[in-house]
Amino acid sequence: MPHTDQTLAHIPDAAEILPPLKPALLKGWRGKCPKCGSGPLLKSYLKVHGECAVCGEDFTLQRADDGPAYLTILVVGHLMIPLMHISFVKFRPEPLTLFTIFALGTTALTLYLLPKMKGAVIGFQWARRMHGFGVPK
Repeated sequence: MPHTDQTLAHIPDAAEILPPLKPALLKGWRGKCPKCGSGPLLKSYLKVHGECAVCGEDFTLQRADDGPAYLTILVVGHLMIPLMHISFVKFRPEPLTLFTIFALGTTALTLYLLPKMKGAVIGFQWARRMHGFGVPK
């Protein structure tokens, strides 16, 4: 029997099921639980809590893996390489000076962005119900 509008009427729209993406990404970026926005997401630099201390959301389902590192490399590379080119062409610093400044800048920016990217990736996974998030226990 082919599906008609009447037979599919009981199936909710995906937008009705999934929570809003932007708030979940922002909560994750801030290192907070994507569900309640209050509990801490990370218990150390990149280690994720097992569950939210406030709302009890299970974080063991997250699979951030290498995604945050790739995103961090993408952002840092797109920021630092044009800056290095501009500073080299405009100011012509000594190579060792240029290397030192940009090596320190790249390292600092990477260390700053990596936990924020991990939180955002976990927020994305939670909002899109990936890897079992949102499945009743």
